[in-house]
Amino acid sequence: MIPTNDLVYAYRITRLPLLDAGGVAIGKIDDVVIVAGRGSEAPRVLGFVSSSQRRRIFISAARVAAVDNSGVRLKSFDIDLKPFLVREGERLIASDLLDKKVGDETVVDVALQHQGGHHPGWNVTHVRLAKRGALLTRPSFRLVPWTECATLFAPSTPVAAEAARLRGMHPSDVAAVIVALPIEQRRTIAAAMEDERLADVLEELPEEEQLRLIEGLDLERLNNVFDEMEYDDLADLLGKMGNEQRARVLESMDEDDADTMRQLLSWPDGTAGALMTPELIVLSPEATVAEALAHVRDPERHPSVAGQVFVTHGPHEPPTGGYLGVVHFQRLLREPPQTKLKDCVQHEPTIPPTMSEREVIIRIATYNLLSVAVVDAANHLLGAITVDDVLDRALPANWRMNERSHHPSAGTNANGGQP
Repeated sequence: MIPTNDLVYAYRITRLPLLDAGGVAIGKIDDVVIVAGRGSEAPRVLGFVSSSQRRRIFISAARVAAVDNSGVRLKSFDIDLKPFLVREGERLIASDLLDKKVGDETVVDVALQHQGGHHPGWNVTHVRLAKRGALLTRPSFRLVPWTECATLFAPSTPVAAEAARLRGMHPSDVAAVIVALPIEQRRTIAAAMEDERLADVLEELPEEEQLRLIEGLDLERLNNVFDEMEYDDLADLLGKMGNEQRARVLESMDEDDADTMRQLLSWPDGTAGALMTPELIVLSPEATVAEALAHVRDPERHPSVAGQVFVTHGPHEPPTGGYLGVVHFQRLLREPPQTKLKDCVQHEPTIPPTMSEREVIIRIATYNLLSVAVVDAANHLLGAITVDDVLDRALPANWRMNERSHHPSAGTNANGGQP
């Protein structure tokens, strides 16, 4: 007897509305995106295709709070309106699988079931088949485990399936999977990733692993990926390159970005200057709280950077004019929109770019800072060091690899075996 009380059917899902976090309909679900599992694992739901604002967009399963009779409800109010494009290794249930023949039967539906654990989500568990014949007055139906129709879900190539499975995963989890793969498979997957996605994954890897992963990428692709990386992470990577390769990369970069990189690379390793990022929200003391919040809301801002606004006299690009202080996001929420930043600025300790990493860590811990401003002798703001940056330095050098050796996603290659 097949338990069906907790199954959700794809055909039904494609008739549901897409709901925002408040339960308001913002679109309609058109299809379900799945990918083959590793080895004997069940196919997994990557997300949903939705029609919204006259576009077909992708909704990651990780962003879905619930699927029930009322609709597919999101965890938050924001959505990515980039047009959906199916990628190699992905399958669409409604478009690709329904009405497919399995022997003398036809696929009429696919059943999904929610699974918990380290990576909760929806898996394919059963397939509903219909048999029609000349002597049958009506079709007969049966519900079978997905394994009886495994060929329906077989990927074109194991590597394509592995690349598809990484879609929607946290970059740290993606890094855990990638480092467990043979080097050629790593590079194949990296070559297939979008620039922004590859940049996020690189930032989660030690510099030595970064260099191995990008080996073979042409200079144009490298620049596209580097454009998406945080300045401090990119400086660390460039610092590990050979002199000739680094010179070629800097020569091919945008002039302003190249100048920023050269400034960061000019600071000795192990100093605050080498650790800081110049990508900050910097505004005038005459700017208003409303203006500051508009910058904080920018989805392109990294959360650690968007947590505070630095206030300086002009110019407002590092190195800035005279540094005045910082206004934290929480303070911005408490103040009227028309309030000037000069009226709510907070004075916190600053550090020179020559301070050692160890002293930086102690300074941030002593004053419970989310970030610390780096200023020169003339009180010009050069950048800031955020708490997530110092955590990387405070932990042992190989902490990422040790953590990933215990990661549930690590240790299997794209064929489901050991690397």
